[in-house]
Amino acid sequence: MKVRVLISGRVQGVFFRAHAKEKASELGLSGWVRNLDDGRIEAVFKGAKEKVEEMVRWCKKGPATAKVESIKRLKAKEKGIEGFEIRY
Repeated sequence: MKVRVLISGRVQGVFFRAHAKEKASELGLSGWVRNLDDGRIEAVFKGAKEKVEEMVRWCKKGPATAKVESIKRLKAKEKGIEGFEIRY
């Protein structure tokens, strides 16, 4: 399963990307996470359905210092995703 999410709220400057990478790696997921210029976080997660769903649930809260206001799920179109990285 593969999903793309857009996360809004106080999600930049709170180590969201680093924590997301750690959680995704813990779950054995591939994909990436990055900051967007408009203050949101964008991420793609690929892996077993139950692990991807667990990651999406984590994104609804984020790390303790974040304040997630909303999360939007979209279709992920990326192919050939290996490993998990923070994109800049």
